[in-house]
Amino acid sequence: MHGEYKVPGGKLVVVDLDVVDGHLSDFHLAGDFFLEPDTALDDIDAAVNGLPVETDATGIAAAVRGALPEGAQLLGFTPEAVGTAVRRALVTAPGWRDVDWEIVHEHPVSPHMNLALDEVLTTRVGDGRRRPTLRLWEWDQSAVIIGSFQSVRNEVDPEGAKRHGYDVVRRISGGGAMLMGADAIVTYSLYVPAALVAGMTFADSYAFLDDWVLQALRGMGVEATYQPLNDIASPQGKIGGAAQKRLANGGVLHHATLSYDMDGEVLTDVLRIGREKLSDKGTVSAAKRVDPLRRQTGLSRAEILERLTATFASLYGAEPGSISDDEYAEAEALVASKFATDAWLHRVP
Repeated sequence: MHGEYKVPGGKLVVVDLDVVDGHLSDFHLAGDFFLEPDTALDDIDAAVNGLPVETDATGIAAAVRGALPEGAQLLGFTPEAVGTAVRRALVTAPGWRDVDWEIVHEHPVSPHMNLALDEVLTTRVGDGRRRPTLRLWEWDQSAVIIGSFQSVRNEVDPEGAKRHGYDVVRRISGGGAMLMGADAIVTYSLYVPAALVAGMTFADSYAFLDDWVLQALRGMGVEATYQPLNDIASPQGKIGGAAQKRLANGGVLHHATLSYDMDGEVLTDVLRIGREKLSDKGTVSAAKRVDPLRRQTGLSRAEILERLTATFASLYGAEPGSISDDEYAEAEALVASKFATDAWLHRVP
């Protein structure tokens, strides 16, 4: 069995192994990481060999960590990365390059339609009716998009939203509110099969699915890093955040919003951002803890979108794609039956 795991912001971890009588056997670790002393590689191999096949990634990491000699240096990978690679080998998880990708960037649609398309396209990827897809959002009106489990009245000031022309809508993924002003953000969705993130913890899959965007941002001169659980940041402040939804049919939705431009006054006027949340982040202002891409790159929003798609296509061989008339029609029906209804918006009052 063969497994690979690219550590977000780090190196490639490769494992080869067999299973004999319910235990891991003939295990060998490889990759482009750095490890000192050299003999620690043999220690890692010995630690994994003989483990029960049902040992999870955390248990494998603990065995590796316990076998490392005092003072060992692991650069570009961790014991947890070894555990993830082993679990991926056991389920024969595909890598990024094993997936036949397409990129979709089409005309603006309403915030409701963007959310409905997320559900429709994720479902179709899970069913095998659509290739895994990266979709870049465009929208035709400003909106606040709240997370699946957020309270409308706790998150949004209705008078502020009305004053600034922001509609309020709810998405199917968890996480926090997104303020979607005209030309002020960059939002993308990944629709992938669950096999792509097999063997990973839920938390690890966030960083794994956004590693490409960190590479793209670094190519634009932004010192982008991933801050668990779901923040994309730079030394100057937060850039954006990600959220996920996993469907029962095996489709995974992973979407992220990056701040391109920002009006701090509008943000605090529309969103009810609690003092507790701000104090937890070590700052007194929501506006001050976000550092938009316009300031960091000097690029237009259109140029940033072009750089993102070019990076994704280069890394994974993705091809231009489109949304079918049938998919749009299904999404329109879902807007009417779900996303535009008061029952959905106020399911958490």
